[in-house]
Amino acid sequence: MNYKIAIAQIDSTVGSIEKNIQHHIAYVQKAIAKKAKVIVFPELSLTGYSVKDLNWDMALRAEPNKYFTELLKLSKQITIILGTVEESKDYGIFNSAFLFEDGKVHSAHRKNYPPTYGMFEEMRYFSQGKDVRVFDSKFGRLGILICEDMWHMSLPYILAHDGADVIISLTASPTRLSGSSEELAAANVNHEQHRAYARLLSTYIVFANRVGFEDGINFWGGSHVVGPNGDSIATAKMFEEDIIVVDIDENEIRRARRFSRHFIDDSPEFTIHQLKNALKRNSK
Repeated sequence: MNYKIAIAQIDSTVGSIEKNIQHHIAYVQKAIAKKAKVIVFPELSLTGYSVKDLNWDMALRAEPNKYFTELLKLSKQITIILGTVEESKDYGIFNSAFLFEDGKVHSAHRKNYPPTYGMFEEMRYFSQGKDVRVFDSKFGRLGILICEDMWHMSLPYILAHDGADVIISLTASPTRLSGSSEELAAANVNHEQHRAYARLLSTYIVFANRVGFEDGINFWGGSHVVGPNGDSIATAKMFEEDIIVVDIDENEIRRARRFSRHFIDDSPEFTIHQLKNALKRNSK
């Protein structure tokens, strides 16, 4: 399936869902004007990243509510993927991705690996997602992950074997105190990782990172899309809001997998068997 996907690299306001909703709507309308059929926003784009103890008050369920009215209408023209704080039916709180499509809202992914190390403390405020699977969109099988999830190689691997042609990462990556705006270490490491995943899994990698300042933290942007042969297709600006639109072409996936058969020939059964053996050996 061929279509255009947009990345909305935005800043968000902590604690103001109303303001963030209006900001999302403006970028959705820009994407529609550019003929995009899918738009992706960064991690926790609807709430801001540093929600901390606001998480209970800002948690939403994947069901119609007063905030979603306009997004649900727009989702009849474009599929919308955004980040938010989610309340589950058993009242757990998750760092989640919601997907809006054809007038409905879905919980598409709950972050599996909320980090709690260095400057991060997400496990203090969020429960851990317990599942990873593709989302069957009308634009194909989409694999959706959130930030730290991409640093656990099993997750993109599982999604690719679950049929994902496109793996999407909603991210809030902070600027590290090294490099410059031209040679930022965090950007180089992330972009290198995405090119490797794309080439090894023969999938598109869509990376939506945010910009702006929150609670003394700066986010660097640099959102990008990598093709299934590992080549970068488009990269957004550093440190500025931006929108990029890229063509997703099924033939590029077909070509990548046929010319270099490592993914087609990969055996997840062999991997599972060997992992079980390794775990047995290391548990003794």
